[in-house]
Amino acid sequence: MSSAVAPGRSTNWVRGLARWEVLLALILAALVWIGSIVSPFFLTPGNFSNLTVAVIEVAIMALPMSLIVIAGEIDLSVESMVGLSSSVLGYLWAAGIPLWIGIPAVLVIGALGGLLNGLLVTRGGLPSLVVTLGTLALFRGLALVVLGPRSISQFPPEFTNFGFGNVPGTPIPWPLVVFTIVAVVLGLVLHRTWVGRQIFALGRNQGTARYSGVRVVRTKTGLFVLSGTIAALAGVILTARFASARADAGQGMTLTVVTIVLLGGVNIFGGSGTILGVVLAVFTLAVLENALRLANIAAELQSISVGLLLIVSVTVPNVARQAGQAFHRVRAGRSPPSGSIVPGE
Repeated sequence: MSSAVAPGRSTNWVRGLARWEVLLALILAALVWIGSIVSPFFLTPGNFSNLTVAVIEVAIMALPMSLIVIAGEIDLSVESMVGLSSSVLGYLWAAGIPLWIGIPAVLVIGALGGLLNGLLVTRGGLPSLVVTLGTLALFRGLALVVLGPRSISQFPPEFTNFGFGNVPGTPIPWPLVVFTIVAVVLGLVLHRTWVGRQIFALGRNQGTARYSGVRVVRTKTGLFVLSGTIAALAGVILTARFASARADAGQGMTLTVVTIVLLGGVNIFGGSGTILGVVLAVFTLAVLENALRLANIAAELQSISVGLLLIVSVTVPNVARQAGQAFHRVRAGRSPPSGSIVPGE
């Protein structure tokens, strides 16, 4: 991947930013320009609020997902945790439990769900893809048990205003403030601390990382706990935004979360990626979907665009990485090894 980040080497990080992230920024700028042509309302403050709020839950979940994928794992259960957290919050509110108790309880449930994923992967030795597919169904089933087909509404105005309201005097939605805080914190952790170096080491070679002193079980389990907690937080925000708690909340979000992570330059095989790239991918996807809606493009075509983005976000960095490896071999005067795949062959 062109955005490879070498732990502890800021120069490599800067070189990564000069590649994939710059390309994303150019694509984003082009999409903004196209959107301004498509509709005169595109560049208005109100539309900025609308396009960010529309993807804010998946954007928040994409941040911890990035760390998990960099570490060489994946969490497909996040959308069901959104539904479970929404259901539990609605159930507690309907039972007369105040939100200042209900919201922390929901976050604890998210952490426990992440802990279950983490322990099954690290202690059970099971593939995270299989484990989180199982908990994807498990968490959704629990959500249906808690709330069933009904929905809970009539939440207090201060709660719902947080979901779709803006910071006073600005077009900045309150959930965007949450996203910014999470992005800054995780960005500092990933790129400026020893924890981040261990996460990158796990994605590159788990065996080597283990012998280097990385606590594999603790680190990976912690990442799944973080993912579950943030997914529960996204469920709270979604509940506030729609002023309704439902068991089917968050359905279909996992595909979009993974699309953002891969479009942001995170290597699907682990070992490289940046939080800045993921943030740029969030706004790229938000602007694209908003421009398509303003252009009255059919919902089916909008879904196709997300699928194409996912394919492009996987294939383009992979081809670029292979081309770069071939280029370095040529510069070093070595022939490609037998059976290797070189773009263009």
